[in-house]
Amino acid sequence: MILKKFSSILILFLIVWATEVKGRQNSVAALSRKAGLVALWDFREPAGLPRMATGKGDFPLTEQHGPIPRVDEGPLSGFSARLGNRSFFSLAHDRTEALNIHGKMQGVTVMAWVKWYGKTGFVGGMWNEYTDGGKRQYGLFVDLPHYNGANQVCGHVSATGGPTPPFPYSCDYSASKQELTQGEWHFIAFTYDGLFIKSYLDGEFQERPPEPINHTKGFPGVPQGLVHSKNPYYFPDGLGDNGSDFTVGAVVLQGGMGNFFNGLIGGLAVFDREVAGAEMREIYQMTMQPH
Repeated sequence: MILKKFSSILILFLIVWATEVKGRQNSVAALSRKAGLVALWDFREPAGLPRMATGKGDFPLTEQHGPIPRVDEGPLSGFSARLGNRSFFSLAHDRTEALNIHGKMQGVTVMAWVKWYGKTGFVGGMWNEYTDGGKRQYGLFVDLPHYNGANQVCGHVSATGGPTPPFPYSCDYSASKQELTQGEWHFIAFTYDGLFIKSYLDGEFQERPPEPINHTKGFPGVPQGLVHSKNPYYFPDGLGDNGSDFTVGAVVLQGGMGNFFNGLIGGLAVFDREVAGAEMREIYQMTMQPH
């Protein structure tokens, strides 16, 4: 009797497991077929190997500062990369090809499936804040408190590669109205359509009313500081072709690599168009809801 009950439980477990695996495979396949996909990484590879993408190229992300462990959980492949010990992934600029998204009215979307454990962190994109005055282009961050983005999803873009005049840093980013919960899986994303940057949390865009922007008072031309919405954030200048590497988990700062992401990354996707509204909600439901 006990053996029969154990066998039934084992069969039920295998059915549930097989259903979950098939559901994840279907989600990755559906994402891979979407228009405008440049690259999709699901981080199924073990530590020590490049993480490969599907899309317009395989875009191998190589480990920097030591092996990056693979963890047995994640919404896309069932696995994820564990970042947090000053490690990160990179792809040299001369190999970025279709990831080098730029232009005056060029759209871009960066989305990721993350379990974040706190602190300012860079998720992915082409973003370098120091070399040759800055090679910023586009990037997905979490928790950028300096200009009203604490604990929020932040989408950064740049035309020139440098800081935002007259400030010492770039403030050209959207920040979600909602805040991330540490230690829980989230689907995070930002979009840019050539005019507005928007940040999404778990498939949802929430508009923020105009607000005073921290740390902007007392600068030439803006003695009272800036007042504007952080979501959407108006930026009509477009994306520069500024020469950054594509990195995941960290960016180049004045003192070297920094803004290290602290947590798990279970998926990362880049599109050369705006993915918005109903389609963003569809991706959230397809990848984050029980199958």
